[in-house]
Amino acid sequence: MKQNEITILGAGLIGSLMAIYLKRQGLDVSVYDKRPDKRKTPYYEGGRSINMALSHRGWKSLEQVGLKDKVLPLAIPMYGRKVHDEHGGTTFIPYGKNKQAIYSISRGKFNQLLAEEAERLGAVINFEHKCVDVDFSNQEITFETKEGIYKKEAPVIIGADGAYSSLRMAMQKQIRFNYKQEYISHGYKELTIPATSKGEFAMDPNALHIWPRGKFMLIALPNPDKSFTCTLFLPFEGSKVCFEKINDDSDLESVFKHYFDDAYQLMPNLKEEYFKNPTAALINIECYPWVQGHSILLGDASHAMVPFYGQGMNCGFEDCYILNSYLDKFGHNSWDLVFEKFQKQRKPDTDAICQLAMENFVEMRDSVADPKFILRKKIEAKLHDLYPNDWIPLYSMVTFSDMGYAEAYAQGKLQEAVMDKVMADPLITENWDKLDYEEIINIMETAKAV
Repeated sequence: MKQNEITILGAGLIGSLMAIYLKRQGLDVSVYDKRPDKRKTPYYEGGRSINMALSHRGWKSLEQVGLKDKVLPLAIPMYGRKVHDEHGGTTFIPYGKNKQAIYSISRGKFNQLLAEEAERLGAVINFEHKCVDVDFSNQEITFETKEGIYKKEAPVIIGADGAYSSLRMAMQKQIRFNYKQEYISHGYKELTIPATSKGEFAMDPNALHIWPRGKFMLIALPNPDKSFTCTLFLPFEGSKVCFEKINDDSDLESVFKHYFDDAYQLMPNLKEEYFKNPTAALINIECYPWVQGHSILLGDASHAMVPFYGQGMNCGFEDCYILNSYLDKFGHNSWDLVFEKFQKQRKPDTDAICQLAMENFVEMRDSVADPKFILRKKIEAKLHDLYPNDWIPLYSMVTFSDMGYAEAYAQGKLQEAVMDKVMADPLITENWDKLDYEEIINIMETAKAV
């Protein structure tokens, strides 16, 4: 078996970045994707793309392969959430401090940049190749193409083929493969706020705009062409406001004028886009093991998460970074060891970020509109300013650091319990700036020691 021949399933963001890492390791890399090559045969993919939010873990992974400067022109920094209330008022909640930002980036151009970089390094990308089966005993893949069915020997297989992974489907037929999927009650629909008639942004471009409305919400992320990609999150059914109950222009106008009027005024193509673009589902997937022989799952194939922490892509990129670090450590002739070490280290962290993404949905659609939540964030920010090593807000641990997601989750839960006690003071709104912050840190240290 030629252990230097790598087959990657999926030419999306994670598959393309992994191909770049492996080519830089001097390996022979072939990538297979069931979709056509958009550069040759443009096809409509609109309406299904939540803009990516590139943060520290993603940038770290891009920087290691020398791509940061190429990606920066595609990205727009967002320094916090701009929360829109039902009367058109806004509140800005910073993400971090010292101008810390997450970066809005559109999937299509970003994916093309990564795929072309992989090709430039010598990876071969084969489009319109649908993986229909994997024979693990012979390390052999069966592909379906326009020309027909054929089999390919694949000494090492990396499945970066997304939430509906063909490699994972093949693994599910093996013994003792644990798999759990959960569709949440909400779906999403992509919409647009175009540039103004003067060619400018219609809103502040350096914020993630959010219209939280309890059981549903609208968000908007900026694009380099001065537009915003908006995503409407609604329950599919069973609620006063849900996709099931918006059947015509009048229903749509009623919902938007009532709940998102300031956004509605900026959306001239709302009705056309709403009824043209698909309503997509949101899924959370957990499975284990990720390894079968010399085959491994990466990114959404092993841990698809809902998009509410902005970590799906960043987590997938960090997968590539960590897998590459094990290759550096153990070499190309130790795939068994590399894969085993990777899945053992990574699984607790991906479980933690999947859970955090679920929990953050409630925060985004509901809590951010609550004055007490905003006050809580202010107190946490002050704690971080005064005691930067002893109190790091959960969002900062996840978004602006290398800390393992599982460790961040555990520390975040301790801090949450401490803050619940602080916020229970009935006079907290009047007295928050007179708090004994040192005492709060002492309570936190005691909690850690227990």
